[in-house]
Amino acid sequence: MCLGIPGRVLDLDESGGLPIGTVDFGGVRKQVCLAYVPQIRVGEYVIVHVGFAISQVDEAEAARTFAVLRALGDVLAAELQPDRVPEAELRSDPVPERVSEPGAALGGGGVR
Repeated sequence: MCLGIPGRVLDLDESGGLPIGTVDFGGVRKQVCLAYVPQIRVGEYVIVHVGFAISQVDEAEAARTFAVLRALGDVLAAELQPDRVPEAELRSDPVPERVSEPGAALGGGGVR
């Protein structure tokens, strides 16, 4: 499985032998190889995977993808709230904080 992120092409440069462009990902700008999308023009949107634009996408599809990514970010942020009770604290069987001698938690006297 791969994750391709949409971005808007801000500029094009072919001085190094490969078409490279600056692509904006909602405020984050990266240099991207555009060799797989030779038809792309400034202002158009591409799907980028590991530094390579792999396809062109229209603005509406890019906006929908950004909306989904923002929603996922909101869900993850809610899941990582510091006021949440960690799952270990919700367990019904207490877990010893510290074991005084090796193997004590297993009911034995440890390795001899």
